Amino acid sequence: MSGSTRTRVVGAVLAIAGVLAAAALAGWLVVGLSTGERPDATSGDSTATAPAAAVVPTETPAAHDGSEAVVADISTLPDASWADRTAAATGIPLRALLAYAGAELRLRAEQPTCGLGWNTLAAIGWVESEHGSIHGGTIAPDGLVSPAIVGIPLDGAGVEAIADTDGGLLDGDTVWDRAVGPMQFIPATWGQFAADGDGDGRADVHRIDDAVLTAARYLCASGGDLRDAADWIAAVSSYNSSIDYNHRVAAAADGYAARAEGRD
Repeated sequence: MSGSTRTRVVGAVLAIAGVLAAAALAGWLVVGLSTGERPDATSGDSTATAPAAAVVPTETPAAHDGSEAVVADISTLPDASWADRTAAATGIPLRALLAYAGAELRLRAEQPTCGLGWNTLAAIGWVESEHGSIHGGTIAPDGLVSPAIVGIPLDGAGVEAIADTDGGLLDGDTVWDRAVGPMQFIPATWGQFAADGDGDGRADVHRIDDAVLTAARYLCASGGDLRDAADWIAAVSSYNSSIDYNHRVAAAADGYAARAEGRD
C-alpha cells in the first residue's frame, strides 16, 4: 500500500551495505519474485532489522532529450528500443515498464535530487499487483488496468484498521478503506498525491501511468534522496512498514537491475 533520466543509460543497481550480505540478498531474490508469496500490502512485522540498501539509478535513455518536464504522457518518454530490450530481459510487461521508466524520467526533471530508479517502481508494482496482472488483470494500450484491482477491507483483521475516509468514492467501501489500483493506494494517500501521468487531464488510480507517477512523487516526498540507504528504506517503508515488504522490494529491484544489465 502506498503511501520519483535525463540522457542515456541502461538500468539501475542496488547498492548493498551494512547488515545486508550477498547470500541474504540472493535468498530474497527468490522470495521477492515468487508469484505465490506476494505480501499483503497492509500487514507484516515492522520490528526486524531493516536492510541497509539504497537503489542507485543509472540514467534511463529518453526518447525526448531534455524535454521530460513538458511531455504530458510519461509512457512516451523512454527510448523505445531500450524499453523493448529491458522488457524482454526482465519479464516486465512493456506497457508497465514504459510507465516505470517514464516516471523516473519525469521525476529526474522535476526533482533531480530524489534519485528514484525505475527498478524500485517496478519492484513495488510487482509486489503490489504483479504489474497489474494479479487476478488475471491486463493493461490496455492506453494504460487502463482491468479488471479493477481493489484490496481487502482494512478492518484490522490481520491488517491495519483504517475506517472509511472518502465515503467509498475511490474504493467502493463506505465502512473501511481499501487499497486500490495497480500500485495499491488507499484513498487518503491518493487524494493527496494523485497525478495525471498520461496527460488526459485527470488522475485515475486504475491507469498505470497515473498510478506509477503518483507512487514516484509519493516516494520522493517520503524519502528524500533515494540514492542514500536510509532514505531509500524510509521511502519504501512509507509505502509499507513491514520489514519483509522492504526486503521483497529490495530483492525485486536488484533482480530487475541485474537482468536489465545482463548480470543475471
